[in-house]
Amino acid sequence: MLISTNDLHSILDDPNLILVDTRSYKEYSEGHIPGAVNLDLFSFHWIDTTDSGIENFNNQTKNLLSFLGVSSEKKIIFYDNVSGMLAARGVWMLLYFSHENTAMLDGGISKWRKENLSIETTANPFKPSKFSGSANPKIISGFENIQKNLNKIKIIDARSIGEFDGKIIRAARTGHIPNSVNIDWNQNLKEDGTFKDDEDLKKIYDFPKDSEIVTYCQGAYRAANSFLILKKLGFENVRVYLGSWGEWGNKMDLPIEK
Repeated sequence: MLISTNDLHSILDDPNLILVDTRSYKEYSEGHIPGAVNLDLFSFHWIDTTDSGIENFNNQTKNLLSFLGVSSEKKIIFYDNVSGMLAARGVWMLLYFSHENTAMLDGGISKWRKENLSIETTANPFKPSKFSGSANPKIISGFENIQKNLNKIKIIDARSIGEFDGKIIRAARTGHIPNSVNIDWNQNLKEDGTFKDDEDLKKIYDFPKDSEIVTYCQGAYRAANSFLILKKLGFENVRVYLGSWGEWGNKMDLPIEK
């Protein structure tokens, strides 16, 4: 699920590559990796994980991936400023729709620039397709799954300690999901913006490999980054809570802790 700057540079001319800049259009227009299209994934968050909400998410995501041009033969690579939450969200979305040929650029465009690799400012057009991937329910969670299994699953809160403790307010209620463990997603990264080595990450995510894990944050972006780390470390039973605190913190009947 990771690709190095050198490896990406070597395949930029591959006709089956779709390179996605997940930053804002302003950042994209000021300079991006040659051939990249811009898809700001921050605008595509979701806070309804009822059955109908998930169905609507699936339909809208399929439309989005069709607009992006995803088809079975395409390799989709996402990048951010660093090994960030937006690129991770893109990779998770592709994996959720059973498209395994996807990766994120380790270190993002910051590492690309540091290595003096080429940059362009001209916008690139989309080449839409008819995306037909099937959803994989094993890597997504709604609020009901968590509510029913609060004492069975390991819940990782990827937000800041201030959000976890309830000092930072981003929903009707503050605090965290009961029994959750706070591991700020920033701990996944080295100072240069690349992912930490596995040995260092294992010390942070020191759980039994057969643990059933759900990651969440505010909108399932930081949670997607932690999801990728856990998969990288060999954890098999990992889900992203799509609604995250944006949903849980605004549902007055769900339990919370501070």
